[in-house]
Amino acid sequence: MYYCTKSIRRHWRRRSDNMYPMLTRRSFATLLGGAPAAFAAKASKKCLVYFGTYTRNGSQGIYVSRLDAASGNVSEPELAAEIANPSFVALHPNGKHLYSVTETGPAGIVTSFNIHRDSGKLTKLNSTPSKGTGPCHLNVDKTGHTLVVANYNSGSVAALPVNADGSLGESASFIQHKGSSADPRRQQGPHAHSVNISSDGRYVICADLGMDQVLVYKFDAAKSTLTANDPPFASVKPGSGPRHFTFHPNGKYAYVINEMLSTVTAFQWDASRGVLKELHTISTLPADFKGNNSTAEVVAHSNGKFLYGSNRGHNSLAVFSIGGDGRLKHLGNVSTQGEVPRNFAIEPGGKWLLAANQNTNNVVGFSIDATGMPKPTGQTLKVGAPVCVRYLAI
Repeated sequence: MYYCTKSIRRHWRRRSDNMYPMLTRRSFATLLGGAPAAFAAKASKKCLVYFGTYTRNGSQGIYVSRLDAASGNVSEPELAAEIANPSFVALHPNGKHLYSVTETGPAGIVTSFNIHRDSGKLTKLNSTPSKGTGPCHLNVDKTGHTLVVANYNSGSVAALPVNADGSLGESASFIQHKGSSADPRRQQGPHAHSVNISSDGRYVICADLGMDQVLVYKFDAAKSTLTANDPPFASVKPGSGPRHFTFHPNGKYAYVINEMLSTVTAFQWDASRGVLKELHTISTLPADFKGNNSTAEVVAHSNGKFLYGSNRGHNSLAVFSIGGDGRLKHLGNVSTQGEVPRNFAIEPGGKWLLAANQNTNNVVGFSIDATGMPKPTGQTLKVGAPVCVRYLAI
């Protein structure tokens, strides 16, 4: 998730079950599904851009650049915070705090930081266990009360309360997944790979690669609790390996990208019951491609017309148009001008895209026009083993 409003002002009260942040008109817009992007495009001209990395190939942690939303120009990255393997980062909705996983060691860790908006630098607040191993993805709910994290290696999810100062409390809810699927090498057990929160804040969706399931949890942000929904999950084709997930801006559809079969599955989303119903599944690759490939990220454009996915092997962005019924049509593929593209992100105005190529240590800029097809801007940034891209207004 990204936050790119010019100024988000929240007046925090001490946490309790019935106390919520007081919202200004602007911060209220951030809570509306689909609305923040259009609002932010008008409100802000500049963004900080944070890059999560693996700490190898010269990387020391989390990096920050500045994006000029008018020209698309991005400044050279600078080290924002030194930390081991911050492969994924997330932003608090008040724009004052950033959170990072540490994807290393025998026990998973999530770290909170204060953001210095003038420089983009980060100051550590605290670290707390993720309750599993190999934490790989995290998100903060729109009220700012709870952080949810997916632990890939151990196949579990946890919900951590966020304190009034932005620091993290101990896990208030933990769920260990159980199950396996068709591939004896990759799917011998659960592997929770992403956690996303519905726009109404009522559900958390977790794509589990090892179980070929997209699990749905009822979510209470005020109490930081997760409970299984009924039905508890939607299944994808055995051996698919669901990895990352996104909602359509209109809240009626959702999409999961399947790492192992290089496909995207489109769902109809029943927000009243938290139910995913499969519409169809489509390849992310050209018909004539014969090499090895896996997928990583999936992103819906804020205009609701296009969906994008990253291919590692073909090293491209797959581009789809989205029909009025939520179904996808493959428009083509665009080279990411690097190897093993992981995460990529579109700035909220919808005009610029940055793609992180992990194995070639570069982040490449693209523009997006009315056709939906990304076009290289000619700008490439050097970042060691980049994995994640997130935007924040200044």
